[in-house]
Amino acid sequence: MVALIELLSNSLIAALLISIAIGIIGSIMLINRYNYLAASIAHGSYGGVGIALFFSLPLLLSTTLFALFLALLLAYLSYKEPKRLDILISVIWAMGMSIGIILSDLTPGYHSDLLAYLFGNILLVPNDDLYFMGIVDCIVLLFVWQNFHYLIAIAYDKEFAITRNLPVKMMHTLILVFIALTIVMSIRSFGLILVIALFSIPPFIAEKITKNAQSMMLAAAVIAFFLIVAGLFLAYFLNISATAAIILLASAIFLLFFKGLKSTTSP
Repeated sequence: MVALIELLSNSLIAALLISIAIGIIGSIMLINRYNYLAASIAHGSYGGVGIALFFSLPLLLSTTLFALFLALLLAYLSYKEPKRLDILISVIWAMGMSIGIILSDLTPGYHSDLLAYLFGNILLVPNDDLYFMGIVDCIVLLFVWQNFHYLIAIAYDKEFAITRNLPVKMMHTLILVFIALTIVMSIRSFGLILVIALFSIPPFIAEKITKNAQSMMLAAAVIAFFLIVAGLFLAYFLNISATAAIILLASAIFLLFFKGLKSTTSP
């Protein structure tokens, strides 16, 4: 057991840091129904991976900058073309991935980092990623602490917030920026294909068992941490992919919870 803990030391730290982001940003995503926007940023950020490979840039830096560009673009389009946002999201999603695929094809040699960014590997989280996660978590916590009432007012009644002259557009843009940052910090651990599931399931469960946004964020973080750690141990003992084990476990609990929720609410 001691050997197992030593093997998973960085993974457990990453699990804690990512769980904090899931609790806060995942809950905000759910309340605002931004999950599709977040999925577009996550998948589209693969373009940053391709740019990094083609121009020999640091992967984390390139992916972060490209994801931030997508977040700002989506924030602009949300207000410029709100009636066509669903189509624009799909185009940005596909465009980002296409850029990444083409630039990866044009870069000679074998690139093992591609699989890590596509499917993730929380067992191989480098120290640099942990530092980045810690910094992003601190910024997110500070942002939410200073703007919590704005965020809640805008999330639950945007029209009223506009009439009260609250900074709706700025908050919308900043939320997308922080979604981009938290997704990027989690991609190497969970992959851009699977990461959105982990940002969606714990907040959904937490919303059903809590009564306010603060407790929802805390519960979502605790649930996320439990799912990640349980998935890590499951992967270790079954000798299977850690990322897939975590997501599959989370999905199974989600389906059981959803089924139980439907049975309790049915007449």
